[in-house]
Amino acid sequence: MLNRRLIRIKVFKVLYAAEASQAASASGAEKELLLSCSKTLDLYYFLLNIVPALKKVAEAKIEAGKNKFNPTESDLTASTRFVDNRFIAMLEADGNFTEICRKKGLGWAEYDVFIKKLYASVVASDYYQEYMSTAEDSLEADCKFISRIYEEELEDNEMLWDILEETSVYWVDDLNYVLNVIIRDAAASASGGRLPAHEVFLKDDDCDFAKDLLRASLCNFDKYLKVVQESVPNWDPDRIVRTDAALVVMGIAEAVTFPSIPVKVTINEYVEISKYYSTPNSHTFVNGLLDVILRRMQESGEVVKQGRGLYEGK
Repeated sequence: MLNRRLIRIKVFKVLYAAEASQAASASGAEKELLLSCSKTLDLYYFLLNIVPALKKVAEAKIEAGKNKFNPTESDLTASTRFVDNRFIAMLEADGNFTEICRKKGLGWAEYDVFIKKLYASVVASDYYQEYMSTAEDSLEADCKFISRIYEEELEDNEMLWDILEETSVYWVDDLNYVLNVIIRDAAASASGGRLPAHEVFLKDDDCDFAKDLLRASLCNFDKYLKVVQESVPNWDPDRIVRTDAALVVMGIAEAVTFPSIPVKVTINEYVEISKYYSTPNSHTFVNGLLDVILRRMQESGEVVKQGRGLYEGK
């Protein structure tokens, strides 16, 4: 589920919070990190469970139309294409998916106002009209339609953001990432005939990467922060943005701890993260500072890279 970029972001948040509070233990910080990582998978299931909830609204509307005192012909012959969507049926038949959602309370029953508004928005869309009227009746068409819901309706949905903020402090920043995973999984389901299975981490060693990066950053924070401050002697230490300092410390910790990760990869990762979690000019600061520090640390032998991970000058 989590890629290395998202793992770094989660480590950064835990590191920043731990250093700001000055009270968190290393074991407590690690526990918080692993909890944060597991919550991303919970969000995946929670968001996937939206489409079965939409189906229930569609079924209720069809049934209400048929039960009118004087139902019209359109009421009696309403299309069931949405409620018969094969991707939704696939989810409902997936025992693992339904059991996880049940046990963790990842349902939408208490958010019926949101689901009804979302359904109305979907039904009013051009892609819904196209889906309901097209002659193509296939798993691929059903999966493509579901993808459009996640592409068009949820990324900038303020009501959804409010729900996520209310439900879990870990979820809002993961929304776009998880939406993209669901969109990819819907496409994969069209050819594979089933929903791809996910664990919290994409690779077996990613959990160790997360814990080792956090531990190296926490244990060496003061040491690497001093390196940062000494590298900008003309700056008042108090003027260094705390988020920038934490990102550069993490970059140093990663370069020292993981000899197989190229220095350029490390620098690029923290520059990209700084664009979203620090000041508008932070990416320039982080890029320049990490480049200078890691170049110097390679020359001194403090950073050693293996094989393709050797530093290449710019």
